Amino acid sequence: MTRSKRTRRTLAGVLIIALVLPFFALSGRASADAPYRGYAWSQSGSEVSSINGYLYDSSIDPSGTETGVLKNPESLFIGADDTLYVVDTGNSRIIHMDRDGAVLGIIGDLEGAGKLQEPKGIFVKPDGTVYVADTKNQRIAVFGADGKYAKEFPKPDSTLLGANFSYSPSKLVVDKRDYMYVVSDGNTQGLMQIDSAGKFKGFYGANHVGFSWTRVLIKLVATKEQQSQMATVRPSEFSNVDLDEEGFIYSTTLGEETNQIKRLSPVGVDTLNVGQRRYGNYYTDGPFSMASFMGISVDKNGFITALDLQSGKIFQYDKLGNSLFSFGGIGEQNGLFVTPSAVDQTSDGMIYVVDKGRGRIDRFRATPFAELVHEASLLYVDGRYDEAEVLWHEVLRQNSNYEMAYQAIGKALYKAEKYKEAMGYFKLSGSKYDYSSAFREYRKLFIREHFTWFFAGAIVLFLLLYWGVPKAYRKFIAWMYRHRPVKPKTAKGEM
Repeated sequence: MTRSKRTRRTLAGVLIIALVLPFFALSGRASADAPYRGYAWSQSGSEVSSINGYLYDSSIDPSGTETGVLKNPESLFIGADDTLYVVDTGNSRIIHMDRDGAVLGIIGDLEGAGKLQEPKGIFVKPDGTVYVADTKNQRIAVFGADGKYAKEFPKPDSTLLGANFSYSPSKLVVDKRDYMYVVSDGNTQGLMQIDSAGKFKGFYGANHVGFSWTRVLIKLVATKEQQSQMATVRPSEFSNVDLDEEGFIYSTTLGEETNQIKRLSPVGVDTLNVGQRRYGNYYTDGPFSMASFMGISVDKNGFITALDLQSGKIFQYDKLGNSLFSFGGIGEQNGLFVTPSAVDQTSDGMIYVVDKGRGRIDRFRATPFAELVHEASLLYVDGRYDEAEVLWHEVLRQNSNYEMAYQAIGKALYKAEKYKEAMGYFKLSGSKYDYSSAFREYRKLFIREHFTWFFAGAIVLFLLLYWGVPKAYRKFIAWMYRHRPVKPKTAKGEM
C-alpha cells in the first residue's frame, strides 16, 4: 500500500471518529441525566413509553458542613418563601435552609422545653410559625418564625379517644383556623382534628373497609367463638397529608390497592376519586403489587406529586387525578434513591426528594416536555378545551404515545359537537365512557340530520307492513295450495 493511500485511509478514519464521537457523548450524557426511562400507565393498565418529565438536577448534602450528616430524615416542608425545613429525625432537630442548602437555622436541638425527640413531621404557616410532630415526646411542638420554642399541644384529653389510645403524631397540616389535622401512627380511625386550644374535635376523613363476600360467608358459617378468634378487619391508616391553597386536605393511605390518594373536603369526603382508581404502578405480581405512598405534595396549580416507597418512584397527577409523569426508582445513581422518605416542591416547580438512605436531598427539574404538558393540563382541567387542543397536538407531535393528549383532544372535539372525530380520539385514549358518550351524541345528530330519510323509510315500512305483507301472505298461501301434494286415487275394492 502506498503512502498516499494510507494517508487517505487515516484521514477517513479520523473523520468518521470525529463525526460519530459526539453522538456517543450525547448518548452517555442523556443516560447519566436519566438512569430511569419515562413511561406512563394507560387506562387499560398497560405500560406505555413516554418522554421523561423530570430529570435529576443536583443534590443537597450537608455532611461536609458544620451542620453534619442527616440521620434518617423523615420529612420535608418547603415554605411560602421557598426555604426548606428538613426533619432530621435521627438527630432530633429541624434544619432550616435556603433552596440551595445554605443553613439558615436549627430548631429544637437545644435543651429545655423545646427539645425535640425523634420528630417525624412538620408544617410551616405562611407567617413562619413552625408546627412539629414531635413523635417520641407525644406532642405537637410550636416554634416562632425566629425558631424559638413557643408552646406545645400534648395528647388531647378526651373521652372520645378512650383510655388505651396511643398518641404518636407523625405528620400534620394546619388550616387557616389553626385547626391541626394529625396523623397518629397506628391509628385507623382517621386524621385527628385538634383545635387551636388543643381540644380534640373528632376523627376526620376516616377510610372505610370495603365490602367482602368472604367476611359475609364467615359470619354466616362460623360460630361466635370462631368469629371472636378471627382478626378484626380495620380501615387502613393514613401515612401522610398535605394542604392545598383552597383548603382541601390531600392524604395518602397504606395497605390499599385503590384510591391510595384522596382529596378530602371540609367534611372529610373524598372529592378526587369517583369509584375505584389505582395510583402508582399497575403490577399485580411480585413485591410491588401494592403501592405504598409515604409522601405527597400539592402545588399551587393542583398538581399532585406522590412518593411510592415500594418502587422508589415519584408519580405526578393533575388536579383530576390523571397520570402525567413518573420518575426515579431504587438504585445508586444520581436520579435514583436508596430509601426515599419525603417530597415537596418550590414555587418554580423544582421537586425536592429526601433520600434518608443517603442522608441527602435530591433536586429534579422539569423538562420542556413537562412544562408543555403542565400548560395544556391546566387549560384542560379548567374546561378550556379549545385553547388546550393546540398544545395537546404539540404534545402528540413530540410523543405520540401520550394517551392523555388523545383524551383531551377528544374532549375539545366533543365540545365542538364533532362527535365522530371525538370518537376516534377517545378510542385511541382507551376511554370507554367518553367514547360511549360521543357515540350517543353522534347517533342523535345523525338521526336529526337524516330525519327525512328516516321518516320516509318509516312510511314505506308501514305501507309494506300494512299492505304488502298481507298481500304477500295471501299469495304464499295460494302458491302452497296449488303446489300441495295430491294423493293418488285408489280403485274400488282395493285395500
